[in-house]
Amino acid sequence: MCLYSFPSKHTMKHCLLIILCLIGSSCLVNAQMDDKFYYPSKKMQPIDSSLKVEEVVFQTDTIQLSGILLKPTQKPKATILFYHGAGGNVSTYIFMTKPLVNAGYQVFMVDFRGYGKSTGVPTHLNIAQDGQLILEQLLKRNDVRNTKVILYGASMGSQVATHLAKNNEAKVAALILDGAISSFTDIAADHSPAAQRDMIRQFLPSPYSAKEDIKLVQKIPVLFIHSKEDKDVPYHQGEAVFNNAPGKKSFLVYEGKHLEAMKTDPGKVIESINQLISK
Repeated sequence: MCLYSFPSKHTMKHCLLIILCLIGSSCLVNAQMDDKFYYPSKKMQPIDSSLKVEEVVFQTDTIQLSGILLKPTQKPKATILFYHGAGGNVSTYIFMTKPLVNAGYQVFMVDFRGYGKSTGVPTHLNIAQDGQLILEQLLKRNDVRNTKVILYGASMGSQVATHLAKNNEAKVAALILDGAISSFTDIAADHSPAAQRDMIRQFLPSPYSAKEDIKLVQKIPVLFIHSKEDKDVPYHQGEAVFNNAPGKKSFLVYEGKHLEAMKTDPGKVIESINQLISK
């Protein structure tokens, strides 16, 4: 199964060459070059028919944001707001959220702009703004506001989830960072030739980053999930965010590839999430 959490090494190297050329030709100005970080897919995969699915649409300016609410058969333990990775769309991450639903969690999965049925073009800033809007709108629903809300960021989604946690600690119960990226700048540098990394760190800014935002997440528990074998988002990035977290925190290390914890050890993941809301 293609995890769609981050582009292939070949694609990443190609995009980074473009980034380096752009940086080299315009070193006098900083540029985020957001389009090199997002790989949306409009093709929706069939969603497991055993899941109870409600499609939800949000309107923001001229953009339509689409998501799906997955409901358990029993009263939900909590509501998990799930932000996926840089590629694919909500349908390609069902393998991560179905075990959560089966364990009694209600899960809302949202597609960034340009992904799945959502319109528009994703940028670092607008996906963060949209994340705030979606959180606020979900909290107006009776079936959500009467539950504990957990933010779950997978890979690139870890940036949005941590940013939301920093700004909404009073509204959420916990934060989960799976395959966390420390910053947009760091992931670009880690996938570039060593000789170019200093230049990327200087001229490719991050408008926000998990490793900085996490410093202000002090009141809610944070669960980190990462593999030391991760080739897409190196383990040291998740570790850097973990080390900066000042509050209650735990780190689940698993064996496997990027975002494969739900495939290799789902029981341990569910147990760790259960512990988050029991505290």
